[in-house]
Amino acid sequence: MPPPTPPMMPPPSAKPSFFGRLSRLVKGRSSRSSVGRSLEDVAEAANTSFGLRPPHDSSTPSTIPLPLANNSTTLNVQGSVSQALMQPSPNEHQQIESLRPTASALCLAASASTTPIDQEPVPQSLIATAGGSNVTTSHDPQDRLPPSHTPQTPSLAAAPPISLFDGAHDFQMRDFINNVSVFNEVGTQQNALEIQRARLGTLPRHPAMSTKRAEYLPNSRQPDVEKLCERESSSADLVLCIHGPAGIGKSTLAGHLTDEFRAAGRLAASIFLGVIPVDMSEPETIVKMIGHEIGCIHPRAIPKIVEAMDQCHGTSLEAHLQGYIVEPLGSLGHPQPLIVVMDALDEWRSHETFLKALAELNSKSSIVKFFLTSRLNPCAYHSPDIDKVSIYTYALGPISKEVIKAYFHKYLAKVRWVDGRKASSADVEKLIELSGGLPVWASTVIGLLSHPFSKSPPHEILAEIVGSRRQVGGSDGLGELYRNALMRLFPSSDAQECFRRHMGATIALQEPLTIADFSTLSGVPSHLIPEIQFSLSALQIRSPPPVSERMVHPATTLHHLSLLEHLQAPTTEASFATSTFHSHSAISLTCLELLSTLQPSSFDGKSRLRALQRYAVKYWPNHAFNGTPRSNDQLEWSQSEHCSALQKMSDICGRWAVLFLKDRIPGEIDSILEDVREADSMVSILRMVAYWLSESGGEHWGFQVACLEVAVRIDGGDAEAWSDLGRCYDTRGDQTGNLRMHEEAVVAFRQALNLRSDPHPSRGDSFDDVAGALRSCYKQNGDLNILDEAISCYRMAVTLSPTPHPDRAMYLGNLTNALNDLYYHDGDLTTLDEVIYLLRDALALCPPPHPDHPWSLNSLANALDDLYQRNGDIKALDEAVLLHRKALALRPPSNTDRPVSLGNLAQVLLTLYWRNEDLDTLNEVISLQREALGLNPAPYPHRSISLNNLAWSLLMLYWHGKDIGTLDECISLGLEALALCPSPNPERYKTLNILARAYLSQFEQNGAVEVLDEAISLAREWPVLCRPGHRDRAECLKFLVHLLKRRREFTGDDRDCGEIEDWEAELGD
Repeated sequence: MPPPTPPMMPPPSAKPSFFGRLSRLVKGRSSRSSVGRSLEDVAEAANTSFGLRPPHDSSTPSTIPLPLANNSTTLNVQGSVSQALMQPSPNEHQQIESLRPTASALCLAASASTTPIDQEPVPQSLIATAGGSNVTTSHDPQDRLPPSHTPQTPSLAAAPPISLFDGAHDFQMRDFINNVSVFNEVGTQQNALEIQRARLGTLPRHPAMSTKRAEYLPNSRQPDVEKLCERESSSADLVLCIHGPAGIGKSTLAGHLTDEFRAAGRLAASIFLGVIPVDMSEPETIVKMIGHEIGCIHPRAIPKIVEAMDQCHGTSLEAHLQGYIVEPLGSLGHPQPLIVVMDALDEWRSHETFLKALAELNSKSSIVKFFLTSRLNPCAYHSPDIDKVSIYTYALGPISKEVIKAYFHKYLAKVRWVDGRKASSADVEKLIELSGGLPVWASTVIGLLSHPFSKSPPHEILAEIVGSRRQVGGSDGLGELYRNALMRLFPSSDAQECFRRHMGATIALQEPLTIADFSTLSGVPSHLIPEIQFSLSALQIRSPPPVSERMVHPATTLHHLSLLEHLQAPTTEASFATSTFHSHSAISLTCLELLSTLQPSSFDGKSRLRALQRYAVKYWPNHAFNGTPRSNDQLEWSQSEHCSALQKMSDICGRWAVLFLKDRIPGEIDSILEDVREADSMVSILRMVAYWLSESGGEHWGFQVACLEVAVRIDGGDAEAWSDLGRCYDTRGDQTGNLRMHEEAVVAFRQALNLRSDPHPSRGDSFDDVAGALRSCYKQNGDLNILDEAISCYRMAVTLSPTPHPDRAMYLGNLTNALNDLYYHDGDLTTLDEVIYLLRDALALCPPPHPDHPWSLNSLANALDDLYQRNGDIKALDEAVLLHRKALALRPPSNTDRPVSLGNLAQVLLTLYWRNEDLDTLNEVISLQREALGLNPAPYPHRSISLNNLAWSLLMLYWHGKDIGTLDECISLGLEALALCPSPNPERYKTLNILARAYLSQFEQNGAVEVLDEAISLAREWPVLCRPGHRDRAECLKFLVHLLKRRREFTGDDRDCGEIEDWEAELGD
């Protein structure tokens, strides 16, 4: 089980200038240059949920106060004062200063009030609201965050207030000093806590959205709740995913579960992903948002969260999950895992990236668990690497007729019927039938009946609804309900036109605007907007907080996704069909017009931008990207409105970039502004902005791709812009495992190749780019035709780069990677021979002290090891050992790649041991593996591989010498590895194999049948992990049968006979 090897060709570090750096991005791609084996080939979301809900009253929004804490306590200081006094980063100072307590407030710390947070206002930076509700504290009375304006003593066991004048007749200087010291320590600790709380407030916060809470009818989902809670309490699953169709009530259930876990003191955080704006939707930002929620609910976790703020910037998503979620929650020492509830997962564009990263937390389910809701079952649609995530999926069905009936009886009684013409029993039964068990259908009906229409009394609306012949479970029952409702709300053609413009603009809208600004942006007359909003309130599932009633919000934050999808469906009738493309197009033109009229003083900071101007600066690339087509026809582009608008903006594009980057990248950006001044065209400026966004920490991918998509639209784009766009998509595909990203990359790279006709000096780069993206597609879908095309493109890149071309070695390495893929598929020895020939060529091009020499040695050695495994050529194995020794010698203990060389050398020596059975060779293997394990301490993500390798070698050493201490160490390492690979981790079966064999050896040594029982218990997991078709299933089943027969032989008990027969029958087939 060799550890995977890293890429051969790391990206170059020398970058002389910005445009030089940008052009060199096409070279040195680590994801393309690995030769041989690759390293790895808040708020309360319930308050924004929907489902069965009370009727909407637009004039009096309902406020749902969260339950008060049962008691109060002083804040318990965690950790030392030195740890608490972490200094904020420069861009946090302004926010912190505004929250810093006054000196007089600190002086009162010794006798502070202990009023619970629910009864006092909290600083704005710490209010976690997704519905205008105050933060709710945890069940643990020590986990309450005191208001920053009400300082509290750090857990002084109810000591009396300090007075320096009490007992003055016994005054001693040491008493004065002691009292002052205690007083200063209290103040210092309190100040440190205030700084930490202020820093917490700088993290992204869940948007405050709805004050209207979807009602959870008592016991309406009781069977589902009991099953989910039972599963959570009885399993080690990290993720419980509740899935079901739109409108089934997932969000309402998520809200109820949030309340239940909150009441039990087990809520870590809750997030409703459907309302997250685009600029806050990157995975790292969402993790920080969860961290903010954790800090608000569990203040004792704040020090760890602040520590993550200092350490996680620019690191991987996995590191963010560990720093912002696992470590803070682990520091609480809670006896049960705390729960993160994430609603509407599938409405988040980065959900696949997030799910993939969760695999690293499988072993942390004793600390944290995730409850997710989604319309789709991530296991059914094969989300990338979902098989590596410890996940349990639960299909949520329609609610019962009894619950729907109770809902209708409750809210139909509140409808303002005219002339006593109420709903009859027959009407209720028909409504129940039509609902199909979908809560959203039932709540929409109540909303329509309760809305104060200018025409049509409720009984007429009801008659029309119950007259429908379509059930929701049928072809278009929900769509028909929406159509009829919209016809009543907007009956005239003029009203329908205003509706389309308004709805299209709100679907495209990225953040709330005032009515006046939205009118300017969308072209909808400002006096009509309140009327449209009032009419649409009948179809809203959420309502904005009272403070923003005069605002226009993005449609996704107010309406059910099924309504928005209905409006954008091709089958929707023209009267209400909404084109998001045209809405984005119109908004982008308005934004460009606004930017072209900005005064010079707006760019140098002398005058403040208005809200709409800030919106235009921030979002025009996003709207232009989503509102213009890619076109190769330059004449068509030159005649477009966007071409004309961008030409007007050409003189101020550089100044726009300054404003945009200041908004997106906080802190000192003088060096960036220097690069801006170098740019000589709009395309160059957009490329530069995209580059700096990618360099700033990885949380701006949406803005980055928008800038590049606009760049390639201008005059058909240039090759460099298309290449940048391709890399943007390809990198995203590598991060997320999303095939569509790689396919977009192929399209962009082909465009760049077409623009670099022979003999363009970068044509080889373009072939290499196309080939790399194609290979990534192959790794996702296994299409051999795509792999063949990738190999052809790689060959072209090599052909166009004869010796001494500086990139020839890199191209050779990439070609051998693709050929290795082909060899592992078809086993053709001719292909492997070509791989070895090409790698020898690449090694010759990287002699010492070339930085890539160790990688070239490593790759050639791996190929020679493959050759030995294929034909038993001992010369190939000996050369592989020699090459790996040379690579290790070039990597001293301080080299981060030394563990890779240690593992590779140990692997080929282990192969040699199997051939010659030389104990010295095995001892050297163990020595190398011990060093590799020491260099990979927890929580190194591949530590389990190092543990498995060493455990396996120790087991072989035990078989050689029968030393019981060696066997005990093997079992200990195997158990640690098993804990790091919970089911369904695909590597778990390898650890189970080692442990089962080790326990069998222990049984043969001591004759304890319980040890044999443990071996069988472990081995019985194999058939689950190695399903039919798995390459190792047969070997696993043979050993399981052997264990069962050994127990029958030892005990004389025939209880396993049936199981033995079943497995032997499968093996016989």
